[in-house]
Amino acid sequence: MFERGADYGRGAPGSLASVTVEFVSANPNGPLHVGHGRGAAYGATVATLLEAAGHTVQREYYVNDAGRQMDILAVSVWVRYHELAGVALRFPDNGYKGDYVIEIARKLRGKAGDALKRGVNEVMDGLPADESQGGDKEAHVDGLIARAKALLGEADYRRVFDAGLHWCLADIKDDLKGFGVLHDNFFSERSLMTDGYVQRAIDTLHANGHLYEQDGALWFRATTFGDDKDRVVQRENGATTYFASDLGYLLSKFERGFERVLYIFGADHHGYIARLKAAAQGLGLDPAKLDIELVQFAILFRSGERVQMSTRAGSFVTLRELREEVGTDAARFFYVMRGNDQHLDFDLDLAKSESNENPVYYIQYAHARICSIFRQASEKGYAFNRTASEAARARLGEAQENALITELMRFPEVVQAAAAQRGPQIVATYLRELAAGFHAFYNAQPILVADEELRHARLGLCAATRQVLANGLALLGVSAPERM
Repeated sequence: MFERGADYGRGAPGSLASVTVEFVSANPNGPLHVGHGRGAAYGATVATLLEAAGHTVQREYYVNDAGRQMDILAVSVWVRYHELAGVALRFPDNGYKGDYVIEIARKLRGKAGDALKRGVNEVMDGLPADESQGGDKEAHVDGLIARAKALLGEADYRRVFDAGLHWCLADIKDDLKGFGVLHDNFFSERSLMTDGYVQRAIDTLHANGHLYEQDGALWFRATTFGDDKDRVVQRENGATTYFASDLGYLLSKFERGFERVLYIFGADHHGYIARLKAAAQGLGLDPAKLDIELVQFAILFRSGERVQMSTRAGSFVTLRELREEVGTDAARFFYVMRGNDQHLDFDLDLAKSESNENPVYYIQYAHARICSIFRQASEKGYAFNRTASEAARARLGEAQENALITELMRFPEVVQAAAAQRGPQIVATYLRELAAGFHAFYNAQPILVADEELRHARLGLCAATRQVLANGLALLGVSAPERM
């Protein structure tokens, strides 16, 4: 492990299949919240593990820049824009109420002036009643979207739409960067139409005999491949569906040359497993090359009380706020220390504590303690010689030393298992055990002893442990501090 250093535990680069990992992919209609954080931490860590195992990995974010939720954000911004212009439009019950919408509207008004302003009656007259008015909130907001499109025209509506999209996407990218999560590609949903992926997918299903017409719509015979129902790909008015976009996006992944595809979804996307597997078969793709992982919800607790969240109401805890409160290291570790298929109770108080009960603190402290040992050795005039430590390895025979060596030798197997099972918690558990093994060794055996050969042997064991702790923490996106 001395020879390989930071590469210890890693497989040969590019020795395994190329894989594209899509994760986070939150609609760009507001800041990331703590629920998104678990998918971000899990996806980033799985991608890193796959890379460590030898896969060539591409990290991708699917940008929903064409959906209804983005239209709701657009009209939310437009109404706030009018408020800033002194025009009191009624805010829709189903609109996005966060303060960030006002910020977007303020920037839009700074660029557009009054060009996008319309009269109250022009906008509001004839709209379906909203929920608080005794009507249907969905019908009301859809009516408002249609009215905005009609009054603004395509170009000006796109200005409003893009103001929200670009602000939120820039905020998401900045937030993810601060969380140590980077994507290689932000894939636009719009491009599925402009680059022809949706049409090629529909043409492929047609050529394979898996489409039929009913009530003027075009249907994919998904039940043939195990889905619970057939899926509409094109409505009677000629418009393609969300599922058609799913088809185009799946096709694009293989057309772009990836040998394996991994989707990471929230737990509420359970139905997508059978749906996408059926889509792959209908498109003539190998469903065995398609993997889908679901990430269960994270529930935030502060002082023993659950923190309530509502994205639409704007009362959520953002990922940025979580990072500021507990730090990126603790957040990254806590998000992946349980299996992605298990619910996660995120204890803020524990994550902030400097105690052995806090697993990330416990592990990082082991690394910092080793660094302190080497500083003390230097202060005492004890030079560390790696060659001498390797030559003296036979002096290590105490129970705690043997146990620690056994743990260190397990690391490559742990990395391979975690990658194969897409289970970052395997690495997190291993690091806790390794830290415990080191602390037990430290408490039982003096290290900076007068016996030079024994000292070199034990310092070598410390150095190896420090390296493996750093390697393992790096896989989880967590730092390895030298001082604490």
